[in-house]
Amino acid sequence: MTGAPPPPVGPVDPVEGGKAVEEPVPLTRRRSWAIDTTPLRIPAYRRLFWGVAATMLGQQMTLVAVPFQVYALTGDSLMVGVTSVVALVPLVVFGLLGGAIADSMDRRRLMLITSVGAAVTSALLALQAVLPGEGNLAVLWVLTACVSGFAAVNQPTRSAVIPALVGPAAVPAANALSMTVRQVAVIAGPLLAGLLISMGQLSLAYVIDAVGFLAAAVLLRGLPSLPPGRAAGPLRLGAAIRGVGEGFAFLRTQPVLLMTFVVDIIAMCFAWPQAVFPELSETRFAESPNSLGWLFAGVSVGALLMGLTSGWVSRVDRQGAVVLGAIAVWGVAIVGFGWAQSLWVAVLCLAVAGAGDMVSAVLRSSMLQLAAPDEMRGRMQGVFIVVVAGGPRLGDLRAGALASAASVTVAMVSGGVVVVVAMVLVAILVPSFWFFRASRAVD
Repeated sequence: MTGAPPPPVGPVDPVEGGKAVEEPVPLTRRRSWAIDTTPLRIPAYRRLFWGVAATMLGQQMTLVAVPFQVYALTGDSLMVGVTSVVALVPLVVFGLLGGAIADSMDRRRLMLITSVGAAVTSALLALQAVLPGEGNLAVLWVLTACVSGFAAVNQPTRSAVIPALVGPAAVPAANALSMTVRQVAVIAGPLLAGLLISMGQLSLAYVIDAVGFLAAAVLLRGLPSLPPGRAAGPLRLGAAIRGVGEGFAFLRTQPVLLMTFVVDIIAMCFAWPQAVFPELSETRFAESPNSLGWLFAGVSVGALLMGLTSGWVSRVDRQGAVVLGAIAVWGVAIVGFGWAQSLWVAVLCLAVAGAGDMVSAVLRSSMLQLAAPDEMRGRMQGVFIVVVAGGPRLGDLRAGALASAASVTVAMVSGGVVVVVAMVLVAILVPSFWFFRASRAVD
């Protein structure tokens, strides 16, 4: 930990006039594998939690609808990968600036602005889907970039407020809850999107996304003011850019936190499988019902099961070692997915990969939130979101290009092997990450 003062241990109660109220909530310490629901006793966190839940279903449907629409317009997996890069540019720019903005203005207000903006953009996606010719690639790319930009600001802001709402000790449990509800949506969203697409209702998937963001905005209005850990001043682009530089300067002094980004970039860039799903659904698994939906849901099936049994994750002390092990599991499972000739074997491998990714994500996010001071937390979460969301987009480009040039099997198996080897090298070359203990970081 740095020398900065820790965030308040008491949760924020939005009921009493929008003021912060200390209301200590004891953590559940029972030795159980069940997910720890203690943070849901905190009213403000409940609003944030259900706001996340309201947006997740539609977001995941959009993540299926966009690549499907691109593949339907072009018939090329490479163009699906290029679409991910189109989304990557605003994600990087606004993810970094958004984190700095979240450290410079009221975070509740920022979440409201970006939620409404995302709702409008999703409504426009629905409109373009019913244009003559079943959509236009250029329009689709522009709107996809806008969606990515709003999400890049909204997500780090939501993550940055969690420690202030629940207190430091409850951060891992709160992260596990948020990520678990996300996995429910990531399973239901693709399956529902696949069903709607098969019925010729592509635009309805985008409509559901818009409605979810509006519902989230209503819930977020009930939160109290959530100022950053420093005095908020006028929002200026120059100050935001300087804030990004300050964030990277801080990160350079924290090698363990830097490695939390590096290992995830490796895992996503070399073994993210999503770009090959449309091709597999039209070729290898064409005879299986709703294969597109099941492929998109596969990773989250495992992540959800792991989330529901994540009580042990919040008690992990050797967090660095467990993160490396979890990412190695991800790599091995992607190798299996690349060889799978049956849809259900492929989905099983994706589920195992998702379980490993869930453990890694919860622990990496917790390490970052607890080690960064409150006035730096938005910027650190901005970098986190860029890595978490940007890595898969680069992975889509790699997988789509390699699948187009060689085969899906070559793309997936080679990437999985690289991930496993890389985790072994990190354990050897960066022992501080391998030996990292949460108990020492908090002390």
